[in-house]
Amino acid sequence: MGRFQTDRRIAKEINLREILGVLKKRAWIGITITILAALFGYFYSSINQTTLLYSSSTNIIINADGGQRKTLEVIIKDKTVLEKVINQLGIERTPESLAQSIQVGSIDETQVVKISVIDVNPELAAEIANTTANVFIQEIPNIMDFDDVRVLSDAQVIPIPINDSNENKILGAAIIGGIVIGLGLIFLVDSLDESIRSEQEVEELLEVPILGSVSIMSKKNINKTKKINVNNRGDSIGI
Repeated sequence: MGRFQTDRRIAKEINLREILGVLKKRAWIGITITILAALFGYFYSSINQTTLLYSSSTNIIINADGGQRKTLEVIIKDKTVLEKVINQLGIERTPESLAQSIQVGSIDETQVVKISVIDVNPELAAEIANTTANVFIQEIPNIMDFDDVRVLSDAQVIPIPINDSNENKILGAAIIGGIVIGLGLIFLVDSLDESIRSEQEVEELLEVPILGSVSIMSKKNINKTKKINVNNRGDSIGI
């Protein structure tokens, strides 16, 4: 049992050493793929930037019953009111497009009505909300002969967007994808490499045991060999 565990541990060490050797030998493939993927993610996110949106809201009190209040809420987004809002703010918008940016609704079925505006500019979002409320209060007596409306709280500028930018997400996904693809290519290229890289492969190919091997000579090995010979010669002279 102990010998089996030892052999198993040695096999794992050999496999791990081989994997690390493959990664070290062909690391340039993974690095290149990761860099290319990161560049692609950067340019793609630059082209497809998320438009940040900002929201602001004002609360008004409409002292009316449920049915009448619903009618008044519809009038807030009507062309009659929004045209005057556009003229006062001097913005280049149509009443229809401005209406799509405005949401009107009662808070918990109370007489408090929230006018919310979403825009790419946080300051403009607050201005539109406040101006819409004021114009509505001014015009509603002429439209329905009703004037029991007042502002409860003004809209404030909120510089925090209600949506997130996708640039970091795209770049992060591209880098992770590049690492995964790079690792896959490293092991794919290694599996297609038919060169002999170990004594074990030679033994399996020739079906004969290896008695010895000759290392590749380099300047480093030659210098090391010279030092060993000089030291051995010195020891012999001393003797």
